[in-house]
Amino acid sequence: MKSTVIRPLGDDFRRYLLSDGVYIPEGSDNVTTSDDNSDKDEDTDNPEGRFAFPELDAQIRQAITEYEAVFPKLNFSSPKDASWILPSSSPLKCTSPMDVYILLKSSDFITHDVSPENVFDGCLPKTQSTPYELELVLRKWYHVDPSREFRCFVRSGNLIAISQRDANFYEYMNEQKTRDKLLSTIKEFWIREIKQKWPTQDYTFDLILTRSLESAHIVDFNPYAARTDPLLFTYDEVLVIHQQSPQTPVLKMIDSRMHDAAARSSPANVHNMVPFELLSLSSGQTLDHFSKTWEDAIQKSMKDDNSRM
Repeated sequence: MKSTVIRPLGDDFRRYLLSDGVYIPEGSDNVTTSDDNSDKDEDTDNPEGRFAFPELDAQIRQAITEYEAVFPKLNFSSPKDASWILPSSSPLKCTSPMDVYILLKSSDFITHDVSPENVFDGCLPKTQSTPYELELVLRKWYHVDPSREFRCFVRSGNLIAISQRDANFYEYMNEQKTRDKLLSTIKEFWIREIKQKWPTQDYTFDLILTRSLESAHIVDFNPYAARTDPLLFTYDEVLVIHQQSPQTPVLKMIDSRMHDAAARSSPANVHNMVPFELLSLSSGQTLDHFSKTWEDAIQKSMKDDNSRM
């Protein structure tokens, strides 16, 4: 997937991600505000709540110009748990640095990537001296059909389990001919593109299959570890599958509308949803000013989406 990688991110950006509250760095929006904003003068006594990243802003804007819109992530984690904060018609679609920052700052998931201690917790000791550097990955945004997203589990160099990522029932994906096709495609893609190239024997990876189910795009790699969501499996189940050494990976999908309804009984990542009024902003804007800016940005995004339909 087309991506721009910005690294390393400085300690000031790390401090920004770890600071309390949801702060929007100065200059990160695409709206010009009045220079005589009295609230800015009142806020100068609190420098810890003020952040500005003009160089990073420029790099993000350059990527947005190239891709039209981006989907952000850090080294390993994406802010999918904060997708509710952007328009539901195009979740995680960022068209300004402000969008990128507010997604990252509103996410619990990405805090995993900020500290090397968290990143490598439970992993074998590192055998190389390359330091861990925090990076921002900006991927070209486009609509993805969630029915074609899968997480794959590799243990001792063998592809043993494949889980549907989206917790919805897709009738056409449950036809036996289709299941056989996607199993074959994923296994052949793994053998051809990953098996001999990935340096470890235990890992997970995510794929998006093409519309024809003939090939795939790699989305991400993650550790074969408890902190990587096993989705429709449990790690005990995957261990049993590994011990049985099946010739064909075990595929799990939502196979009935009853399971679909149970899986969707509550919104994903509901614990991360907070009232908009709780957002505190370091850009010097009052809540009223920012609310207007944010509303204008959402309206513009919706108009842009409608114009492309």
